Amino acid sequence: MKRLSQASRLLLLIYLCFISLGLPDGILGAAWPAIRLDMQQPLATVGLITISMTVCSALSSLWAATLTRRWGTGPIVAASGLMTALALLGFANAPSFTWLLLMAIPLGLGAGAVDASVNHFVSVHYTARHMNWLHGFWGVGASTSPLVMGAVMAQTGQWSAGVLALGLAQLVLSGVLWLCLPWWKQPVKLAQTVASTDPAPQSALLPADSVHHPWAAWLAPACFLFYVGAEMGTGLWAASILVQERGLSLVQASAGLSLYFGAITVGRFGVGLVAHRLSNRQWVQWGIGLAVLGASLFALPLPSPFSFAGLALMGLGCAPIFPSLMHETARRFPPELARTLVGRQMVFAYAGGSVLPAGLGLIATWVGLSWVMPCVLMLLISLVLATRWLDRMT
Repeated sequence: MKRLSQASRLLLLIYLCFISLGLPDGILGAAWPAIRLDMQQPLATVGLITISMTVCSALSSLWAATLTRRWGTGPIVAASGLMTALALLGFANAPSFTWLLLMAIPLGLGAGAVDASVNHFVSVHYTARHMNWLHGFWGVGASTSPLVMGAVMAQTGQWSAGVLALGLAQLVLSGVLWLCLPWWKQPVKLAQTVASTDPAPQSALLPADSVHHPWAAWLAPACFLFYVGAEMGTGLWAASILVQERGLSLVQASAGLSLYFGAITVGRFGVGLVAHRLSNRQWVQWGIGLAVLGASLFALPLPSPFSFAGLALMGLGCAPIFPSLMHETARRFPPELARTLVGRQMVFAYAGGSVLPAGLGLIATWVGLSWVMPCVLMLLISLVLATRWLDRMT
């Protein structure tokens, strides 16, 4: 019982890492309508911030394996949490838009190191259930930040006060991670204790001599490009759409954005409970179908309850897609190629989370915000075609 208690304690710490990772992700979408007015910036310039953050995240994730081998997962995660906390505090006190761009660099570097190191740790030592729950706890952080932003802005009328509150919360989480560094001393033994209580894997891993279609090694990362572009594009622009196209207040729009991330969170926890009942590929197809339905509803110029319902449905649909695609990689490809493709998929995911939402910002500026969600639907349809093609190849 003592070892199981230690294992559960380590697992809770891992989940806390992803709450810390998700906390900054909902800030920019909720605060940008106020930030751009305060700093007199056009709608599309938020893309510069997201690209800066994502390029730094991609670079950090590439270095994460080397750093983790030298220092261990715990110190890397704790140092990254401190870096993102200090970046948010700097973000809250930004005197200009240039300062926001500078703060995006440590924010991205810290997030990328946590994302890569913890994802790798869980993929090695835990099962699909814990992978879904891990990304569910990312949603806890991502859905909490718009709520905090909306509540603080309603009280103070200042977006910087909301970012400051979240920066202080991130600093507290970072302190907990530093205090709990001894918990990582025997992670493999403890993690296996927890993992052994899970149901058997859905399918066996492929042998090393398995044959695959050569295009599949690029089509699998492309799926992450389409999915993350749709998910993060909606997260970045939903509040602006609700404010400028649907006439809601910034507080109401923040609540809608929190509903979106909250639906992703609830969905991932729910899928984690019943992950063994469907294959990864079935979860992906069901998720895409529900996401298309929700995005279509949100794209229509309907009253706010329908817009909120669309965001909730899309969030529920998004829930199983990323974890299931990632978990299926080792079942599609032989071991050596799968290890390479996990890194390639993360790079494509970062590209989808930066370049595509920035491109949606250009479309919103040149054509109008009403065109953002039709473009998101095109990304989801591309994801449908890509996943079905990939399933046939592998």
